[in-house]
Amino acid sequence: MRNLLIKELTLVINPYYFLFTLFGALLLIPQWVFFVAPLYLVFIALPNMIQSAKAQKDLEFTMLLPIRKGDGVCARVLAFSILEVAQVAVIAIFAALNIALYHTPNFFTDPNVAYVGCVFVMYGVFNIVFFPMFYKTGYKLAVPLSVAITASILFGGIIEMLVVMVPSVTQVLDGISGQALVAQIPVLLCGIVIFALLTWLSIKISIKRFSKVNL
Repeated sequence: MRNLLIKELTLVINPYYFLFTLFGALLLIPQWVFFVAPLYLVFIALPNMIQSAKAQKDLEFTMLLPIRKGDGVCARVLAFSILEVAQVAVIAIFAALNIALYHTPNFFTDPNVAYVGCVFVMYGVFNIVFFPMFYKTGYKLAVPLSVAITASILFGGIIEMLVVMVPSVTQVLDGISGQALVAQIPVLLCGIVIFALLTWLSIKISIKRFSKVNL
């Protein structure tokens, strides 16, 4: 598994793609819709990596290796998850910088601890939608990508609307004060757990579906 993961991180996820995590700097824009920043990874980086791997017939190459079929699936999902976690880490840094520089609440979701937890969930949603759909065939990309991207956008949009329109949600997810952390830290922890669970489920379902595919 270790060698497969290294192969994914060097051949499929070119180090160049980690530069996309710098889109996290968009959190320094005052009074912005901050859920757009993590979506750039979903809009640009992930589709390009997946399309590039397909063009290079990486999946067929991987299946020729002396490995279990499911190990190739697991390595691919874990490698993409590493990039997602790296993006969240960069976003967290710039979120902290936003609060330190401006000290001003945002009209939409504040770049706070709860926001970081929600970003984790958003990437978990992408994983649980895209990978099981893709590995049902192993080659069809358009529909799985479209559905997964749409699901991610809807999740971010719903969170933004709830924060603006529902006071009880605002009390939990919004705020940049030290007192607000009391409610936000559990959201972050839950977000990490949900991301891990959805990613694990995406691996399990993808392996089950791909085991029935004859390349």
